[in-house]
Amino acid sequence: MGTAELCRKLGISSATFYKWKAKYGGLEVSDGRRQKALEDENTGSRSCWQRRCWTTPSSGMSRQKIVTPDAKRDAVAPACLVHGVSQRRACEALEVNRSSVRYRSMRPDDRELREAIKAVASQRRGFGYRRIHVMLQRQGIEMNIKKLRRLCGEDRLQVRKRGGRKRALGPQHWKPQQIG
Repeated sequence: MGTAELCRKLGISSATFYKWKAKYGGLEVSDGRRQKALEDENTGSRSCWQRRCWTTPSSGMSRQKIVTPDAKRDAVAPACLVHGVSQRRACEALEVNRSSVRYRSMRPDDRELREAIKAVASQRRGFGYRRIHVMLQRQGIEMNIKKLRRLCGEDRLQVRKRGGRKRALGPQHWKPQQIG
């Protein structure tokens, strides 16, 4: 039986076949099982505490991947409290940078700007952030347009995109009507 036939029978690609051949080529079945068990043990390289930290429902954390810095920051504190470990250990277990946990935002409060933006947006529903920027300039409020775009996005003030132009689908057969 040829390689192509064997791959077709097993439902694998020829690249996978040759990779497996290079990896497990001269091994006996028992040696292959032992090697596979060692690989499985090494791929789950998290410590016992790390696995428990992820699976404990009392920690308030889910098994989902933590993506945003705020979510990472919020995940470290309960891990420290529930498991009684240091912040350094909790950050290491959750694969979070310690500097991002200790970071405190220095951004000024934009409450008045947000209220002015919302007032303009409520008066003029169809205005996007560019037109709102012009309206705010007329009121004497100067701000960076990138900041305005960010604030509009955070407050969900985006104007929905309009649909494109309607086009005819396929050839249209027009038949003239008979009068009479």
